[in-house]
Amino acid sequence: MIDKRIFASLKGIALGDAIGKQTEGLSRGAVLRWYPGGVRGLEGTPGTVIPRYVGNVRHEWQIGETTDDTERTLAVARAILQDRDVRHTTVGREMLLCQKSVHPGVVSLWEFHQANDPARVTDEHDGCGAAVRVAPVGMIHSSFQTNALLRGAHQASIPTHGGPLALAAAAATATAVSAAVDGLGSQDIMQLALQAAEVAERERTGGLDGILAERMRALHEELSRKHALDPDDLSATHFPDSPLTIVPLAISLAVLMPSAKDAILLAANIGGDSDSVASIAGGILGARHPETIDAQSYEAVQRVNGLDLETVAAGLSGLRR
Repeated sequence: MIDKRIFASLKGIALGDAIGKQTEGLSRGAVLRWYPGGVRGLEGTPGTVIPRYVGNVRHEWQIGETTDDTERTLAVARAILQDRDVRHTTVGREMLLCQKSVHPGVVSLWEFHQANDPARVTDEHDGCGAAVRVAPVGMIHSSFQTNALLRGAHQASIPTHGGPLALAAAAATATAVSAAVDGLGSQDIMQLALQAAEVAERERTGGLDGILAERMRALHEELSRKHALDPDDLSATHFPDSPLTIVPLAISLAVLMPSAKDAILLAANIGGDSDSVASIAGGILGARHPETIDAQSYEAVQRVNGLDLETVAAGLSGLRR
């Protein structure tokens, strides 16, 4: 039996990834130059090349195409389904089959693939690469299973990301997804995510600082006081281009907004690491409010990528405990 929240979370991850990719790396001003009316979904014919990627020497990304974020989320899911658990060596083996964004410009992935060792672990890299793929960990564990969530997030992260901020971000994201699948309210989701981030970071550093959790808390409190969340304002004040803005912004949007579709579009219109923000927020909000997934856009993404998320969702649903 498929858990509808798990299935919708996977849809939100893929949809956010594809829509967000259209503006990844752009400033807010550049977003508006490419899309004068703002991003309203998949901008153009799915399967054709995104205009700004025409002639790109690394990859001509297509409208509706998902990135390494979704590819590696599914790699983690496959590893979990094999072991009925989260083990870094199996995660590593599945990730070695991934092909997107494997180039020197993405150092964490490049080093991992160059080593060509599924058992490799690292204590370096503080980016959000672990957080964007860790959702399946939250799908198999209930939110009260704190130790299992923290261990699973750690195991899914360490093949490529072992820095304290990366581990904290992965723990927070997995826990937020778990709590959303449990149907918890927004305040409870945020509180559990904060606690997970604090514990994961302190376990890694051996200190008392919880830098990521503090940034998450401050950003959530600030945004919760706003009457509306505006891409111009968020781009000026919390542009998602570093470990201390990307995941805190994504989780804040996921708990403050009532719609996966709206959060994905907001993230895409901000720019920066828009595919990561949109994917993480879309995954959490898909679980919170499955009915807010844009079904038409998702069907286009499914066709472009040949995804079979229903089978993955069914497998993960059967393991949830």
